[in-house]
Amino acid sequence: MATVPVLKGRYAGAGWRGRSMAGIGATTPALALVLLFFVLPVLALLLRSILEPVPGLQNYAEVFGSTTYLKVFSNTFLVAGIVTAVTLFLAFPVSWFLAIAPRRWSTLLFGIIVLSMWTNLLARTYAWMVLLQRTGIINHTMMQFGLISQPLPLVNNLIGVTIGMTYIMLPFMILPLHATIRTLDPAVFQAASLCGASRLQVFIAIFLPLVASGVAAGVLMVFVMSLGYFVTPSLLGGTSNMMLAELIAQLVQSLLNWGLAGAAAVVLLVVTLAIYAVQFRYFGFGSNRGAR
Repeated sequence: MATVPVLKGRYAGAGWRGRSMAGIGATTPALALVLLFFVLPVLALLLRSILEPVPGLQNYAEVFGSTTYLKVFSNTFLVAGIVTAVTLFLAFPVSWFLAIAPRRWSTLLFGIIVLSMWTNLLARTYAWMVLLQRTGIINHTMMQFGLISQPLPLVNNLIGVTIGMTYIMLPFMILPLHATIRTLDPAVFQAASLCGASRLQVFIAIFLPLVASGVAAGVLMVFVMSLGYFVTPSLLGGTSNMMLAELIAQLVQSLLNWGLAGAAAVVLLVVTLAIYAVQFRYFGFGSNRGAR
């Protein structure tokens, strides 16, 4: 039997170093882009937040000490939490249907979901403004059927923001859930039923742990994206429902207060990274860890 020569000593070390250098060289363009378009802007914001208008932490003290800014922070997390919960509630049956439906129906519905993601965000938001206004088709239809006697206020409030953002975020929850549900083996649920488990027991004890990784991925994506959303809340919300992205935009565009805007942006970034750290701590990078 032929034997394969094994490199030893300095030759093996040279081969390993050569492969390492080749790997580093291949990733250099990507690392340069991350450094140029992410790391440097974040560092610039951090520096401006502690250097403008004078060096110090007065911008962070104002962010955490002002009731106005704390209200904006709390409203941002409230809206993001509500949107995430509603999106998860709606995405579960859709993802389940996509996984068990006949191929042509699931392909058609999946195509509609993906097509909605390709539609211009501003156009979709303006469409919801037309639908939800007091003279819009939704209020008009409910009044025609006698469900309401007066038009409901569906825009410039939390309801409008929740509806608009849920519609936009729904595909980002459906995609990871659908990918996780498709990997489940139906024989597992059949075996649980044969052993006497009820449907509720199967759902809680078997189904939910198996799809936990997909739920975590979808919840993380939707919640983090909702924290920094700007277009939909600014068009469908009101001044009492201002979110952090709108506040940062006003500080930069209207007040030219880059220091305070940078402090608010850095705080939002730190919160986002902390959420990512918690998700990776309990669910990891893989899709199977949450199911074990």
